[in-house]
Amino acid sequence: MDARIVGWGHTPFGRLDKSLEELIADAANGAIEHSGITAGAVDAIYLGHYNAGMVPDGFASSLALQIDPDLRFKPATRLENACASGSAAVYTARNAIRAGQARVVLVIGVEKMSNNSTKDVTKALMTAAYQPEEGGISFPQTFARFADSYFQVNGDKSGILARIAAKNHSNAVKNPLAQMQKDVGFEFCNTVSDKNPMVAAPLRLTDCSLISDGAAALVMVADDMAPDFKRSVRFRAGVHVNDFLPMSRRDILKFEGPATAFSRAYAEAGITVNDLDFAEVHDCFTIAELLVYEAMGLTKIGQGARAVLEGTVFADGALPVNLSGGLKAKGHPVGATGVSMHALTAAQVTGEAGAMQKEGAALGCVFNMGGSGVANYCSILEAEAVN
Repeated sequence: MDARIVGWGHTPFGRLDKSLEELIADAANGAIEHSGITAGAVDAIYLGHYNAGMVPDGFASSLALQIDPDLRFKPATRLENACASGSAAVYTARNAIRAGQARVVLVIGVEKMSNNSTKDVTKALMTAAYQPEEGGISFPQTFARFADSYFQVNGDKSGILARIAAKNHSNAVKNPLAQMQKDVGFEFCNTVSDKNPMVAAPLRLTDCSLISDGAAALVMVADDMAPDFKRSVRFRAGVHVNDFLPMSRRDILKFEGPATAFSRAYAEAGITVNDLDFAEVHDCFTIAELLVYEAMGLTKIGQGARAVLEGTVFADGALPVNLSGGLKAKGHPVGATGVSMHALTAAQVTGEAGAMQKEGAALGCVFNMGGSGVANYCSILEAEAVN
């Protein structure tokens, strides 16, 4: 027994007027309608939500029951694994189906961040670091350490990071759900200015993902039910690995947690990176996307720039990365991100991605990361033929 994704819902990402509860309902209702099930058919609900004090709702799982009276008395559980909380919900839902504990599962990822100041959001996200050594260090500062270390070994790659940012902004123009649907261009991203200040050297504002509100949802069913639905997306692989939380216990430039997740996912799926048609990866900062190119095997360690310079990761390249705009431009409502990645990858492989659609996209990769390469989820998705 395994799970199939048969429907999804997705709110716009951005600074939204809606409450956490409204975002949950909008995404979940969209997924229920898209799949064609009734709310009463749901056996269990799994909700990814980081929170860390960004909203007062510390018990958000049961908010999902208010979507429809028929959800009353359904088991609902909140999952948290830093910025990979959404994927934690997806994987737990899949495992429930594989274990025979549920046959129809509703997965929701959500975050409401924009009611807080940038300072308060930064402080909340800092709780996803190892406090005895990294407490008081913001995530822009943390990934600035990655970038500075990378530059010391491989030379200044600020221009490459700017090209990654510009690529993702350009891709987001075709995503009606994206927070920033504007092609800002390479020169803007590569130039420090009043509108693009240095946030934590060498990272500029355009190297950083956005403060966002939003939600995404999936309906997943047992595989023997898939023929009853209009679409079916299967997991060729689904791998989760956690690495040490303290950065002091890791060689940060090797990105070993992400690399391990990718290599195990490829082995499980029986593929290599060259078999992928596209990937949605965790670009919380542009340096993270650059390191992911190396972790996923697009290039050797230290040579990630080649994937940009050779055009591999662009929309018209051999392996487009972040056709949605990524966290950089689509937005990063923390708990929603992993569910969003799975939903938009499922849309690609079923040919339902609209203006974002890549022709012939059959095999897609999702990589969602929590913390500084600590919680790592890698999924390989493909569509199944349905009756």
